[in-house]
Amino acid sequence: MKHVLSILVNNHPGVMSHVSGLFTRRAYNIDSIAVGVTEDPEISSMTIVVKGDASVVEQVKKQLLKLPDVIKVQDIAYNESITRELVLIIVESNDKTRLEIISICDVFKGKIVDMTDSALMIEFSGNARQVNAIVQMLKKFGIKEMARTGQIALPYQSSI
Repeated sequence: MKHVLSILVNNHPGVMSHVSGLFTRRAYNIDSIAVGVTEDPEISSMTIVVKGDASVVEQVKKQLLKLPDVIKVQDIAYNESITRELVLIIVESNDKTRLEIISICDVFKGKIVDMTDSALMIEFSGNARQVNAIVQMLKKFGIKEMARTGQIALPYQSSI
C-alpha cells in the first residue's frame, strides 16, 4: 500500500540527507521525494511516497520523530488529500502530428511552453494517475526527454 508522508523539518543543510538516510538504513525504498521551503523560510516540507504496510510505516514515523530537525510527521491518506506532481515532456512533432498533440494537451489542460519545427515542450501538473495518462497518450509521438517531479500533498481542510 502507498503511503504519503508529509514531514516538516528545520530548513538546515543536511536534513534531507538525514531523513532519506533513515529510509536507506531500514532498506525501505522511496518512490518519490519532494522538498521545498514553506511559508516560513526556517521550515521545509518534505513529501515522501513509500510502499509498505501500516506497521512498518508507523515504525518509520517514530524513527523520523527522533531526528533532531524533524518537527512533524503525518501519513496523509490519498482519499483525504490533494496530491500533485509536475512533468515537463519534449515530444517529437511535425506538421501532421502537431495539432493532435496540442489537442491532447487541451484535453488534459497541459501547456505548450516551447515549440520548434520538430518538437513541442509540454508542462503538465496533476495527480499521479493524470500524469501517467498524459505520458501514455504522448508516447506514440515519441518522447525525446522527460523530467518529472516527486509528489507533493496537503490534506483536505474542513474550512479554508
